[in-house]
Amino acid sequence: MCFSAEASYTAAALLIPLGLASVSRAAKVEPKYAPLCALPLLFGLQQLMEGMVWTAGGQPDALWVERFSLAYMFFSWIAWPVWVPVSVYFLESPERRPLYLAFAVGGAMLGGVQYIPYFVHQGWLTTTFLEHAISYNDTQLLDALMTREATNLLYLVFIIAPLLVSSDRHARFFGLLVTLALVNTYFFFAYAYISVFCMGGAIMSFYLVWMIFQKGRRSPAPVSHPA
Repeated sequence: MCFSAEASYTAAALLIPLGLASVSRAAKVEPKYAPLCALPLLFGLQQLMEGMVWTAGGQPDALWVERFSLAYMFFSWIAWPVWVPVSVYFLESPERRPLYLAFAVGGAMLGGVQYIPYFVHQGWLTTTFLEHAISYNDTQLLDALMTREATNLLYLVFIIAPLLVSSDRHARFFGLLVTLALVNTYFFFAYAYISVFCMGGAIMSFYLVWMIFQKGRRSPAPVSHPA
């Protein structure tokens, strides 16, 4: 699969309007799905930011590469580990909701610890342009406490586990799709796992668009035949 500015802009051009339409549709037919159906919109905005990274890198403009990379990583470190558990929270029964609040708080803490230092320490986030992908390399505050693999595993717990353990079958199925994107990234695109995994998640989020537009459709009334 080829990743480029064109690929990112195309994904954004599709996901942003479809995400808006999905949220609108959810608000009409089943409001509890509206936060989950906002994920395609958020993925579209992230892909727009990556398109901007590609464009700035092609000029080249190091300042804007840095700024758009920071905007892109905001979604990776802050939006996903917070929004995913919050969106599933609204699908759950009251007795299960505290678990999702815990996921959201934990995700916010992990994301904040990882993201905020980018603004304090120059050079902690570097962007490298490969032939068909972008590699976002960073120094992480938690590197002093745990291995990078442990940090990545903890991050995945906050963004995938809320989906997989949900009582809602649509959230679980989307979680399986995201897991499939993760496995594909791990085995074939580890050299640019952040960029490729987020693109994979963006592609899988089309399922949420399909899902919400299937909801609320009434089956046609059976045709009665004269005796």
